[in-house]
Amino acid sequence: MTTSTRGTQVPAVLVLEDGRIFRGRAYGAVGETFGEAVFSTGMTGYQETLTDPSYHRQVVVMTAPHVGNTGVNDEDPESKRIWVSGYVVRDPARTPSNWRSRRTLDEELANQDVVGISGIDTRALTRHLRERGAMRVGIFSGAAVTDEAEMLARVQEAPEMKGADLSAEVATKEAYVVPAIGTRKFTVAAVDLGIKGMTPHRMAERGIEVHVLPATATLEEIYAVAPDGVFFSNGPGDPSTADHPVALMQGVLERQTPLFGICFGNQILGRALGFGTYKLKYGHRGINQPVQDRSTGKVEVTAHNHGFAVDAPLDKVSDTAYGRAEVSHVCLNDQVVEGLQLLDRPAFSVQYHPEAAAGPHDAAYLFDRFVSLMEGQRA
Repeated sequence: MTTSTRGTQVPAVLVLEDGRIFRGRAYGAVGETFGEAVFSTGMTGYQETLTDPSYHRQVVVMTAPHVGNTGVNDEDPESKRIWVSGYVVRDPARTPSNWRSRRTLDEELANQDVVGISGIDTRALTRHLRERGAMRVGIFSGAAVTDEAEMLARVQEAPEMKGADLSAEVATKEAYVVPAIGTRKFTVAAVDLGIKGMTPHRMAERGIEVHVLPATATLEEIYAVAPDGVFFSNGPGDPSTADHPVALMQGVLERQTPLFGICFGNQILGRALGFGTYKLKYGHRGINQPVQDRSTGKVEVTAHNHGFAVDAPLDKVSDTAYGRAEVSHVCLNDQVVEGLQLLDRPAFSVQYHPEAAAGPHDAAYLFDRFVSLMEGQRA
């Protein structure tokens, strides 16, 4: 049961699974929530972050101190609802100021029953997570605040992200079509594992008609739309559990249809090629991550949201069941694999978000690269 905090100063408590406790004020709905504590380094784009399905079952800590300054509008959401399980900010805006604002962030969180906390030292919390890693967390406010030991026990009973199979929980249940803008040049079947709204829009801008299919789609359903290319989206959860999407992608690779994957789709390609995946200590989340495109040497500032990565060799070309594969992109902060490409078939993927809502736009060329693959196959 949750209630709004508008106009109140309701005490709230954040409890980490290792026993660290932060006390502040309720923000959004009053009640309790559980999830994996992660931090996002973006200075802007909180509305896109909240509505990104990849954040399902995660409590997001904003490292930027001031959040909510531009309120909430009806144009920027990346899906039909907020997906984060909890929200943590230091200094929420008292009064939003933006010509597109329709309501406050606090109101939006309360309206969607998202329990949050404000007024805590988010810098100290972020440093704690960087040192000890992402972990389970609970936020308790109002009547949900009880004895510290009892709250800690409830946090430790919550499910972990490792081993979680979540993509089908956030994906569309029914197929739908995003029409091409202008002349239709290509048709793409997009497997929704937690897709953001801007992704099919970026393809539509390039004359692509996008058929968005459920995560449970079959190979026959993919090819029923006569696709020129197949796309695998971002999404939440542990890629080691995604056996159906992996088998689906292997079917696409066998047919040699041009293929593009982002984020979770990159991890699916890694598994389809025979590579392993692993959980990062605290992950990459935000819109300021430096990545190098190894084919051009260009460094891009990119948008990330991933807690898992592909375990593929950086120093050599690998032989796979579908030909030679190599790491195409790498994170310059920690050398994590940020992209894969096949050298003998038309398939590639990146671990980050080239649709870039809310920016930056350095990686938008990847959609053009996908178009080039489809043009080459058609020729």
